Amino acid sequence: MITGDNGFAYDPDQDKEEKRKVRKDYRKEIEDAEQERANIAQITVDALHERVRRGDSLFAHVKNPSEAILDSHNLLLTSDIAAQKAKAMRHDANAFDTDEFINKLVTLMKGRAGEEAEEDEDEDEQGPLDWEIAGWRAVKRTRRVIGMDFMLGPLSVEQKKRAVQKRVRIERNKEDETRPIELTEADIERSENETTRNVQDVFEVLHAQTGSTNIFRLVINPHSFAQSVENVFYLSFSIRDGKVALEQDEETGEFCVYACEPPNEEDYADQLKKSQVVLELDMETWQEAIHLLHITEPLIPTRAAARTRLGDKWYG
Repeated sequence: MITGDNGFAYDPDQDKEEKRKVRKDYRKEIEDAEQERANIAQITVDALHERVRRGDSLFAHVKNPSEAILDSHNLLLTSDIAAQKAKAMRHDANAFDTDEFINKLVTLMKGRAGEEAEEDEDEDEQGPLDWEIAGWRAVKRTRRVIGMDFMLGPLSVEQKKRAVQKRVRIERNKEDETRPIELTEADIERSENETTRNVQDVFEVLHAQTGSTNIFRLVINPHSFAQSVENVFYLSFSIRDGKVALEQDEETGEFCVYACEPPNEEDYADQLKKSQVVLELDMETWQEAIHLLHITEPLIPTRAAARTRLGDKWYG
């Protein structure tokens, strides 16, 4: 057995029945403490004293760490209950009892002569309250004049009127209204026919060339960046249909295009696959191509500015 300075005796050979009883008692104390903590208003100070006394009595039989842990848990719950009870008592002490104050005030202002008069006389037969007594008693504490607006509220009350903003409906002239443009099937067919004609024109220009042609020399229009972009767009249809081939020259590294026969079903059966590429043509690339290839006139003639009719109006 080892005994510490605080009186705690560590005994690893403590009787098992004694250890079992100590644990059982501690668990009962802990369970009761949790219930009391939930109903803090019902516990009394004497009950707290009794709980501490029982804890000290149980601790005298604690001789192993496992029981010491239970004791610390029980002590923590007891301390928590005591703290909550003290807090509740402090709140109750500071509470203002309105009924008690009114009774004392009525007695002070001679509203009742005493207990006998209170039992024998009705409230209607009691004399008027002497407010002067209360006034002289209050003047000893403060000399500030009490304003009537603080006692009974403001003398004049003005009802606030809510400002309502009137919504003004704006009448628009129907002639100035812009209606959406209605497209007809004829307008769509006209646009498709124009694209087909331009695709054919670009293909015929390339077909007239001998051998392969640098793709930039073909599509670049030095007078119009917009038409250069359109030429790339129209050329892509012929490449898609297989009527134009796009290859890279192994010696110069240039990308060249030339007219060819479209592939047939046998070509596709011989492992021929379609592939797509994305060609970026911005303003900087357009100017650089004109400078490097010394392009002064376009191979694809400059087209007149197209005018498209949408509905009743023409757009250029």
